Parts: sequence; structure tokens; C-alpha cells
Amino acid sequence: MTSLMGASSITEELEQISADVWSDAAEPATTLPPRPAPHAPSSQRRALKRFSRTDALMMGGAFASALATTLLIFGRLTPLEGRLGFVAVLFATYIVTYAVLVALTDNGPTVIDRVMTVMLTTAAATALAALFSVVAFVLWRGRTALMHSNFFVQDLSVTGPLDPLDKGGISHAIVGTLIMTLIALVITVPLGVACSVYLTESSGRATSLVRTVVTAMTALPSILAGLFIFATWILILGFERSGIAAAIAMSIMMLPIIIRSADVVLRLVPGNLREASAALGAPKWRTVWHVVLPTARSGLTTSVILGVARGVGETAPILLTAGFTSTMNLNPTKDAMVSLPLAAFELVRSPQPAQVARGFATAAVLMILVLVLFTIARIVGGRPAGQLSKRQERRTVTTSAKDAERMRAMPTPLVKEHSNV
Repeated sequence: MTSLMGASSITEELEQISADVWSDAAEPATTLPPRPAPHAPSSQRRALKRFSRTDALMMGGAFASALATTLLIFGRLTPLEGRLGFVAVLFATYIVTYAVLVALTDNGPTVIDRVMTVMLTTAAATALAALFSVVAFVLWRGRTALMHSNFFVQDLSVTGPLDPLDKGGISHAIVGTLIMTLIALVITVPLGVACSVYLTESSGRATSLVRTVVTAMTALPSILAGLFIFATWILILGFERSGIAAAIAMSIMMLPIIIRSADVVLRLVPGNLREASAALGAPKWRTVWHVVLPTARSGLTTSVILGVARGVGETAPILLTAGFTSTMNLNPTKDAMVSLPLAAFELVRSPQPAQVARGFATAAVLMILVLVLFTIARIVGGRPAGQLSKRQERRTVTTSAKDAERMRAMPTPLVKEHSNV
């Protein structure tokens, strides 16, 4: 009995030890520290692009302080003088004063943002003021000639320097500009688009060389293009000065602009369109003709308009290659032909007020023409590559419906084979 009681006590002790072990194993050996609560923001975030009343007061106070300091520098402390120097010192003093005022209430990034905003806004305002001053000056000086309708429909063949403004006009210059531009477009559009397609669709050493040459030609002085055509077309080949020679010189100036801008546009065409065309078995030339060029149509139009705007304002190549005439000439292969820039240049050189007014009016017509071209380029190039207009979408839907109807009307070869079997 004693042995049985000892065995039962040992068994109870073992069970107790086992229960203690299992209870210890059930409890986690380690405990994770509690997650800290998120810190509250120390200060309220400030919108850097918002213009508040405090910013206006700072800018006004900085300007008043800079003006007083500049007047003190120019009038009392130093012998400085001159309007340009006064404006430069005033602007520099204003920037420093405004930065100090902003630094009193804001941190470093805010100070840099405010100062750079002021400097960039001032630069943009200065550029716009210079542009509008040129436009206003030209329009104001040529207003007396622009008020006469004969200025746009007559030439200067029977008009002398002392004749009033109700006689004579620049119709010969307008027609000459249009003829030269059309000939230059016939030359540059196929060459420019073909070269841009080559740069986009090909790769190799020749591509890098061509791109480098085109980039260098964008900064080519216009007088060099005129001298090159004058030396080759007129002196070496023996042709006379004419509108076609001037158009070739204009083409040299227009070609790199068209190539560079068209190259950029063609690079924006998504690559999956080319891959899908290749997957359907189309050769590369068909992919370029039916996929790449139609997709980038609006961008290519923009590049051509930008090239025309560059070439239509050239004066030096026209002066060397086309000569000057005061009569209407519709034949670009014979005799001299004048353009709007050359007519403005020659008329402004005259000492007579009437001729000077005609020259400024001619420059105003040229300026309006260039602005219209850039506006058209901006409107046409507003859509990205691949985005169709409403008319293009309707035409695409109509064409797709016709293709689907045509495909449904065609017999299926697979059905015929199964029916024969």
C-alpha cells in the first residue's frame, strides 16, 4: 500500500509539472512594445502658392523701403545717376528687403520660393512689356498708311517718294512673299518630313551625324544661306536673281526648324502602335505611312507652320538672291521679286516721311502675318499626338462601320471548307 501511495504521489507531481510547463509555453515568451501614438503636427502647413493679405503688405512695404533707400543712395550718399542704374539698384534693394521681411515670419524654403516667384514674374513681365512695346510702336508708326485701302491692292510702280499715302501700296510684296513661301514649302515639306522619319525610325552612326548637322543648322545665320545661294545659283550656275533663288535660300532656313520639330513630334507617337502594326505583318514603310504619320498629323502641321514663320521673316537672303523691285512680278524664275521684309527694309531707309510710314505699315503687315501663323500653330498643336478632333473621330467611326459591313458581306473561307467536307 505504501508503494502504491508513493507512486500516485509521484504521478500527481509529474502531472503538476507538465501542467506548469504547458501553461508556461502557452504564454508568450516576449511582448512587443506598444505602438507610439502619431505625433501631432508642430505647425500648420502653409500653401506656398496662395497670395494672402500679409504677402501683399510685405511686398508693398519692401517696395516703399527699397524706393526710399534707392533715392537716398542716388541723391545723398553717392554720385550715381541714370534711369537704368536707378531701376537696377531699386530692384536689387527690393529683392533683399523682401527676402528679409519674409524671413522674419517664414522658414528658408518659403523665402526662396517667394524671392524666385518675384524674380520670375518680373522677368516675364519685362519680356511681355518689350513685346507689346515693339508691336505698339510699329502699329503706331504705320497707322497712317494702314488706314488707306490702296496700300493693300496697289504696288509702287507709279508712286514716287513724295507722293501722298493715298497712292501706292505693297501688293507686289505680299504676292512675292506668298510665291516664295509656296515654293519653299514644296521644297522643305517632303525633305523635312522624310529626314525626321529617318531620324526617328533608324539608328546608327549616320543618324547621329544627321541629327548633329541639323541641330547646328538651326543656329545658322541667315546671311550665310543667302551668300551660299548667291555664290552657287547666281555666280557659278549663271542664273539671274529671281524669286526661286530666294525661295531656295528660305528653304535652307526653314528646313532645320521643320526637321527638329517634326522629329520631336514623331518621337511622341506611342511605340505600341508600331508594334501592333508589325504584329499584323505590315512592313515598316506601311507602318510609317498609315500609322505613324497620321497619328502625328497635327504636330507635323505645327512644325511646318513654325518653319514658315521662320522663313517668311528673313531679309538678308532675299536681298542677295531676289533683288528689289517696285512692280508686280508673278514669274518666280525671271526678274527681281520683293518680299515683305525686304520692302519694309528698303522703305524705312528713305528720308521721306511717307516712305517711312509705308515701311512701318509693311512691317506691321508682316508682324501680323507671323503672329497669325504662330496662333494657328498653337491651335493646331494643342492636341497631343494620337488625340483626334471631333471631325476626325466621326470620320474614323464612319470608316470603321463601312469596313465592318464589308467584312460581314465577305464569305468566310473556313465555313466553305467545312461545308465541302
